[in-house]
Amino acid sequence: MSFAKVARRSFLASVMALGVFGVGAGRAQAVEIQYWQYVFDTRVQAMTELIKQFEAANPDITVKQVTFPYADYQTRLIAAKAAGRGPEVMQLFYGWLDTFIAGKLVQPLPKAVFKDAEIERDFFPIVSAMKRGGQYYGLPTAVRCMALFYNKDLFQKAGLDPDKPPQTLDELVAAAKAIVKRDAAGNFQQVGMALDIARQDHNWWREILVRQYGGESYSADGAKVAYDTEAGSRSLAFYTGLQKVHHVGQEGFMDEGQAAFRSGLAGMVVDGTFRIASYKTIQGFKWGVAELPTQDGRKANFGSYFANAIGASATGEKLAAAEKFLAFISSEKAMNVWLEKVGELPARRAVALTEANIKDPIYGPFIRGLDYASTPPMVDEAAQRQVSIDMINAVLLKDTPIKEALSAAAAREQAILDKFKAK
Repeated sequence: MSFAKVARRSFLASVMALGVFGVGAGRAQAVEIQYWQYVFDTRVQAMTELIKQFEAANPDITVKQVTFPYADYQTRLIAAKAAGRGPEVMQLFYGWLDTFIAGKLVQPLPKAVFKDAEIERDFFPIVSAMKRGGQYYGLPTAVRCMALFYNKDLFQKAGLDPDKPPQTLDELVAAAKAIVKRDAAGNFQQVGMALDIARQDHNWWREILVRQYGGESYSADGAKVAYDTEAGSRSLAFYTGLQKVHHVGQEGFMDEGQAAFRSGLAGMVVDGTFRIASYKTIQGFKWGVAELPTQDGRKANFGSYFANAIGASATGEKLAAAEKFLAFISSEKAMNVWLEKVGELPARRAVALTEANIKDPIYGPFIRGLDYASTPPMVDEAAQRQVSIDMINAVLLKDTPIKEALSAAAAREQAILDKFKAK
């Protein structure tokens, strides 16, 4: 047996000390590995704490965290791979997986350490989006879905009950109309609904509103676009109508939707669990969280996550250390740290579904939303996202008819799916 294999076994033998996947006890030679993720303050802080805990329990392993701006992150990974200097462990959005596999940036997780049966027993089902050809390529520390954040103070000032957020889309529109304020020239001083296409609103339309109006975003296998239907038209008309018909908000108000909400100048915003930690710092007003308003009684949500994967270039002792570190940041202990510091929901069911979390006024609506969340397969998340953004902008900025914009978007996105499948 080679020295690399012996060393690898020695590393993995001590994983059980962290309570995750491995068994046994052992010791390995000193090794340094790199962990890469994009810059998001609370995520960086949480990972810094996890690395500190991991290194304290594993003095023979040093983990160097490297971060990049979100816009540069994938480009840096590709460049590092080409130069033979890729990280041993990296963060990636679930929708990037096919692109990362095709680019040979990641490698499958070893089944001896990360057992399929244990993963599928312990994690929320949306983790299956990281599986290809019977092999998992990564595991999340946290999962997330969407909910409605609302400003209780603005609700009360508008004569609305601050303890009764809207439960239907009609109620959402009515509440937004009661909250919105304009000056004499018609400019928004305060919006009823913060609208932000490039952040989460494209997900709200495609992954949630389409289903609430009775449709589907994609075929079950993800190979076909399915939203070019009456349901798709109605959902797109609702979303764009918030601005064009009901005039309860405007894209670009305060630059970003979350900025408008944080400033106290937006009554509501659809956002994800990743925003909780940031909103918890708000001191100027009281806010709450509610499950997403329904349409005709239909509930829908979008479940997503950033996973952690092992770099394709990791071998020998570095691979063994990477597997051990990935096991730790996928553990229950790590997920509790992530929940506290970032606000995202633990990916393990047992950690998320505690009585305290379910009853929590902030986390509870998100946890309930996971029960009916969908996680569609994607082949090129960035390109597919841009299709939805361009479609919505065509309606809002160019007055393109709803059905025309929808059909053009569906054809464009189908071309992206077909191109990838043809590779």
